[in-house]
Amino acid sequence: MTTTPALENPFMMRSILGVKIAVSSYDEVVRQSLLWASQQRSSALFFAAVHMVMEAHDHPDFLPVLNGAGTVFPDGMPVVWALRTLGDRKAKRICGTDTTVAVLAAAEKAGLSVGFYGASQATLDALVKAVQLRHPNLNIAYAESPPFRPLTAEEDAEVVERINASGARLLFIGLGCPKQERWIVDHLDQVPAVMFAVGAAFDFIAGNKSRGPKWMSRNGLEWVYRFISEPRRLGVRYLKHNPRFVLLFLRQLLARSA
Repeated sequence: MTTTPALENPFMMRSILGVKIAVSSYDEVVRQSLLWASQQRSSALFFAAVHMVMEAHDHPDFLPVLNGAGTVFPDGMPVVWALRTLGDRKAKRICGTDTTVAVLAAAEKAGLSVGFYGASQATLDALVKAVQLRHPNLNIAYAESPPFRPLTAEEDAEVVERINASGARLLFIGLGCPKQERWIVDHLDQVPAVMFAVGAAFDFIAGNKSRGPKWMSRNGLEWVYRFISEPRRLGVRYLKHNPRFVLLFLRQLLARSA
């Protein structure tokens, strides 16, 4: 896999286990996204929970995908706490779902077209319906559910052609980590849009899954609610990644102070 050189990055960055994480705010992310979209700049925005950071640690070829072609924001309180420990006391979580909601609202006001790529057809239909209800003046120029298999080169070229013909300038990708991040990087030089790797945001906005009470999110406990909701899928992920993340980050801190 080759990576496309990143745009000049306006965000302050910190390294967590080698992954460059941006310290920012929702307002800044939305403002920069709309600027790039209005300029038809091909760009990538990623949202890192512990799972993504550990994917980059466990698969060295994934690390340059994240660092070399996009901007990674902290989606997950352990990552935010790590940023604060490194000195960014006011670091905040930038959640992929909340970013999607904020960008869609801003795009409606700015008159920028949006698109969605990923998920099952049923989820995509529910997502588009929910977004249309919330934003009746938003132009959803593109929505496509790809097959659950690798595309041929010809099929992939046809997807790119459809996206570009639609005029979508803000493209939300919901293929799951790390597939969605790799897809975006592979298409950076082909799609003149701001591309967001937002994973489960499709399900949340479509109403297929719930995020739990806001007080849990504010206190870094949303993962508990999600674990209770999907113990079989998320339990293995949390048990595999979270303890190792803590130990590896402590090792990073010790090396930094040595």
